[in-house]
Amino acid sequence: MNSVTTVAPEVGEKLVAVTISDVASAAGVSRGAVSLALNGHAGVGDQTRQRILETAKALGWTPNLRAKSLRSAKAYAVGLVIAREAKLLGSDPFFPSFIAGVEVTLEKHDYTLVLTVATEPGAEERSYRRLADGGRVDGVILSDVRHDDSRIALLRGLGLPAVTLNRPDTPSPFPAVCMDDAVGITAAVEHLISLGHTRIGHVGGEQVYLHGRSRRRAWQSALTAAGLGTDLFAEADFTAPGGVAATARLLARKDRPTAIVYANDLMATAGQSYAQAHGMNVPGDLSITGYDNAQFARYLNPPLTTIAADPLAWGRLAAAMLLGQVSGTHDGGDLILGPPRLVVRSSTGEVPKHAVPAVAVDRYEDLSTAELSQESIHCQEKQ
Repeated sequence: MNSVTTVAPEVGEKLVAVTISDVASAAGVSRGAVSLALNGHAGVGDQTRQRILETAKALGWTPNLRAKSLRSAKAYAVGLVIAREAKLLGSDPFFPSFIAGVEVTLEKHDYTLVLTVATEPGAEERSYRRLADGGRVDGVILSDVRHDDSRIALLRGLGLPAVTLNRPDTPSPFPAVCMDDAVGITAAVEHLISLGHTRIGHVGGEQVYLHGRSRRRAWQSALTAAGLGTDLFAEADFTAPGGVAATARLLARKDRPTAIVYANDLMATAGQSYAQAHGMNVPGDLSITGYDNAQFARYLNPPLTTIAADPLAWGRLAAAMLLGQVSGTHDGGDLILGPPRLVVRSSTGEVPKHAVPAVAVDRYEDLSTAELSQESIHCQEKQ
């Protein structure tokens, strides 16, 4: 077996890319054998393949994606367009974890992620068209699926392969990676009912999103099944300010909830902080549940009862499904992930035996107008 010695370049010395010919020479094999081994094709023995791979690694060989793309007519890139404010990507723990999962899969296949944040009117459609023009990406992952989502027809018309996060409510030719978040919300409501709560509110996400709708419907169904009212709903936008505003509206009611189920951990954390800042004990006066099981949830005071999903795995599997679709190896079927599970911590407790007054509306007027924008939330008095 040939030995390989690597020498670090001197300061200022120009780095030269290692070629297949360099690997072949060092390993004592032909260029064709190196090509077969590095591309995972048959035609070389196991020992020879291992020697080639070890030699390539020792020399620091990396694939030339541009040349590979030209040969195969592939871009070796996947697109993800997010139509939310850029600041949300840093504050909502779902997106960093999901994107990290996507990257884990793409890195293994020498693909890159083209991430676009599109917030201006028309920017989202333009982003998809740019990605399709000239073959900048081989396919896209469609997140934040909406009611009657127009992007399905757009991507079909552009001829872009796609994977959706959950099955759209409009006909879609694209495979989906699905998780039944209703299971988790139902478990949270049933947990609170078992603790004696009958006035259980819900701070939901924007109802244009299917996951916002499904979580609200699960909350409603669980309460209805128990013979309880479903009037304590407040729509927010998955952000901390939105969670504060929604919580304030619910707690200002004379028949305020003794427990609130939130559609994500970020809003739950903001709501818990708001309640505590206004003299409430959590869970003595108000029980709170979140959704996502973000890393910070266990370090709150009290630690947050929440629903554990796995956005890292969701991203990893969505990327794998898309690459399979691009390569023609995916059968086109949906992938159903395991249901989310309830993680009980200290933010939920028995219904308070004492009367807890509503929080006066003027108690939160010191918060900014943007945080308590009346347009960002509505609270249904009747369903």
